[in-house]
Amino acid sequence: MKSLILVTGHAIPRRLDSLASDEGWFLKHFQVGEARSYIDHVRYGVLLAAGDEDCILLFSGGQTDPQAGPRSEGQGYWLVADHFDWFGHAYVKARASTEEFSMDSFENLLFGLCRFKELVGIYPEQLTVVGWNFKRERFEMHRKALCFPLHKFTYEGVGDPPDLARNQHFEALRRAMFERDPFGQSEEAVRKKRERNFSCRQHGYYRSCPEIAGLLDGRAEASLAARLPWSG
Repeated sequence: MKSLILVTGHAIPRRLDSLASDEGWFLKHFQVGEARSYIDHVRYGVLLAAGDEDCILLFSGGQTDPQAGPRSEGQGYWLVADHFDWFGHAYVKARASTEEFSMDSFENLLFGLCRFKELVGIYPEQLTVVGWNFKRERFEMHRKALCFPLHKFTYEGVGDPPDLARNQHFEALRRAMFERDPFGQSEEAVRKKRERNFSCRQHGYYRSCPEIAGLLDGRAEASLAARLPWSG
């Protein structure tokens, strides 16, 4: 496997028989009306994976909602794909997995690379991220922070939420936070991740990816880019 297709999670399914409606998901108040879009994100990731036999498809997102218990966003999206029989591409299931520790968008990207390494033994040569259209700029910021080569990176924006103006307002605040703190180590960023990590889970990527322990610690040495496995 040479490439990673990463679908970023936003919510956790409540009922698989009601996925097209809000009742089928554990939603925050600002996510009203978004249910069908989550299915679209999963479907698009599966379709991309169906066209690339050398890829791993990862659904990314941790246990972020106490109401959902131990079900993670990543696991929930995998269950959505399976519920719809992989949208006519059942063979993708053998190349699909989850990343279930990320608590924000920066960790989606970083932990996605780590999970690929765990599954394949190397880091991906190509990285494609599937998510909301309006979050494209934020993920480009994360790519730069991780020094992942631009020519090996693609962001596939799939739709926007119904209340786009409200989302864009808060998105601007999140981007500003990551501009000040690209590795998500500020008091504000750590607090947000701690609040989401209600079950106090800890990843094992220090053991499986020791060569990027500095990134996992949020350290940004001047020579970082030259020493990263994907920098070439």
